[in-house]
Amino acid sequence: MFNITKSSLAAGLIAAIALGGATPALASQCPAGGTNALANAPKEPKDVTDTVIGSVDLGKEINVEGRQLRTRRLVVQPGGIVPLHSHADRPALIVTVSGSITEHRSDCSAPIEHHAGDISREADGISHYWINHGTEPAVLLSSDVFHGK
Repeated sequence: MFNITKSSLAAGLIAAIALGGATPALASQCPAGGTNALANAPKEPKDVTDTVIGSVDLGKEINVEGRQLRTRRLVVQPGGIVPLHSHADRPALIVTVSGSITEHRSDCSAPIEHHAGDISREADGISHYWINHGTEPAVLLSSDVFHGK
């Protein structure tokens, strides 16, 4: 019959969240334009868990050796930080499942507030960091094309 893997299940979950019910907002739109040097960006994580919930070896699937399509579940506690990192050569789509979180991006002069149901597109060499200024944990699902083993 059917052989459902964890990675297939994770991909289906992301699609269901992204497409099910109401149309999600593409929250990665910068409300202010411009750029941000991110001069005082945090360099260390704080109160965040990052769990890989599925992956696909893209070398075996579509001849993209050394790359994985992976999905991670991040839980960022109130006051928690996902530190400064780059998306050069590592595109990602991030769904805010619950809570809210503030993103500071290199291509936007103002912070972007992400709420449950929003999708953030990370590509084209974007550098950014996230801070949970809320009172409840922010839960994110992140699918990216990763240089994996």
